[in-house]
Formats: sequence, C-alpha cells, structure tokens
Amino acid sequence: MLEYTGVPNKVDGSGSRKWQERSWGFSHHMVYTVMADVAEIESVKNYQIAFEKIDLNTSRYPYCIVWTPIPVLSWLFPFIGHMGICTSAGVIRDFAGPYFVSEDNMAFGRPTKYWMLDVSKVYASGSNAWDTAVHDASEEYKHRMHNLCCDNCHSHVAMALNLMHYDNSTSWNMVNLCLLALINGKHVSWAGFLKTWLPFLILCSVIVSLALYINLR
Repeated sequence: MLEYTGVPNKVDGSGSRKWQERSWGFSHHMVYTVMADVAEIESVKNYQIAFEKIDLNTSRYPYCIVWTPIPVLSWLFPFIGHMGICTSAGVIRDFAGPYFVSEDNMAFGRPTKYWMLDVSKVYASGSNAWDTAVHDASEEYKHRMHNLCCDNCHSHVAMALNLMHYDNSTSWNMVNLCLLALINGKHVSWAGFLKTWLPFLILCSVIVSLALYINLR
C-alpha cells in the first residue's frame, strides 16, 4: 500500500538525467540480450539443418572442413593430414596437387574427420556467400604450385575462410586450421578413427617394444 508522506513528487534535472541514462542503458542491454539469443537460436538451427544433410555414404558434408590422413606422414604425425572444404551442397573441394583443385574426389581417400562450421558466421550470412568464397579460393589455387610446407591444402581452406570473413576474421592460416581441426574435428565412424590413429599407435608400440627389448636383454 502506498502512503502519502507529504513530500512533493519532484525530480530535479540531475536525477531525471540519471534515471534516463539508466533506463537507456537497461533498454540497450535488453536489446543486445535479445539479439544474442536470436543469433544463438539461428546458429543452432543452421547447425541442425546442415547436420541432417550430412551423408557419409556419398561423402557429403555441407559447410564442413574435412580431413583425411596422408600415408606415412600421418602415421608419424597424426595431426598432419590432407584438408578440404565443402560447399553448401556438401561437395568437397581440396587443393590436391600443383595447379589442381579436386572436386568431389578427395585426394588420399574419403574423409575420416569433419569439422562443421556455422554459416551464420559468414560476413553475408547465407549459402551464396559461402559457395562464392569456396569457388573463388578454388579458382585461385588452380593457378598455384603446391608446396607441402608453405602453400598447401590448408592454405586453400584458409583462403576460403578469409574471403568469407568467417567468424569476423581474415587471419585464418594453415597453423590455426591444423590446431582447430584437431580439436573440433569429429571422426566420421569407428573405421575413420582407426584409419586416423591405428598406424600411429602401432608404430609407437613397435618403438616402445624395441626400446624395452634393447634395455632388458
């Protein structure tokens, strides 16, 4: 219940400004919160739609970065392999060799891991912007010599991400892609897991066994 205190309901100019500033700040905070919630919902929706379109049998991975081991090299260093990026339809594009960007025929075999990206994080959200960036990067790499250490399949994927300003960044490169793909990549199946890690584990077992044999004989 409200009680009358006998004090006039007056607010001086300073108090009015402070109240307006607080009200303005609160309103904008609410707007930002709602916008963030909408963006999160949209991100989850895009992820679910893309995930449902993944087809392991036909190697279709929409909005994904895909990875497969390179014989011998990946046996020694399982975090190093061959990388490609897929279109909105899931078609794999990968820099497979000098002046050649493969389409729907990934070098070194089918992917064993995939990392699904969020198309809403493209500067102009939508499949057209994504596909344009993948296409332009692929056309550029059709005119480049393949260099295992400096300008390789990871560099091709990095260019596509930089062209689309993925996650508001143009600093994608072979190093951070290699690390993030290792952390965020998911194996397509148990067979994919074994193809990725079994040779390395066998090699480690052989080395440990030889070391123990030499030290204990």
